[in-house]
Amino acid sequence: MSIQPDIEAIFEFILKKEVHDGYRPSHMVKENCLTTGLHHYYKDKNIDGEVKGTITFITPEEYPACLWIGKKIEMFDGSKLIGYATVLKIFNAVLNRD
Repeated sequence: MSIQPDIEAIFEFILKKEVHDGYRPSHMVKENCLTTGLHHYYKDKNIDGEVKGTITFITPEEYPACLWIGKKIEMFDGSKLIGYATVLKIFNAVLNRD
C-alpha cells in the first residue's frame, strides 16, 4: 500500500544538519499546532540548503483548511527550529484553505 503525499514543498534548512529521505520533523501547520510529517526529497543525496519534495502529514483531518500555496511552515527537530517548508502544491483537499 502506498500512502499519497499531502503537499509538495520547497524545504529550506537553516541548521547545518544532514537529513535524508524519510526524515520526520515536526511542522507548525497552524498556530499552536505541531504535527509530524514524513518527508520525501526529489534529490537523491544528503540535503544542505534548499530542496524540493513532498510531505505526508499524520492525521491531517485534525487540522483542516490550514494550508495555502505559498504558506511558509516552520519545521522543528525537538525544540529547535531547523527550517521552513514553503507550500507549492496541495494534494490533500482537506488541508486546502482556499
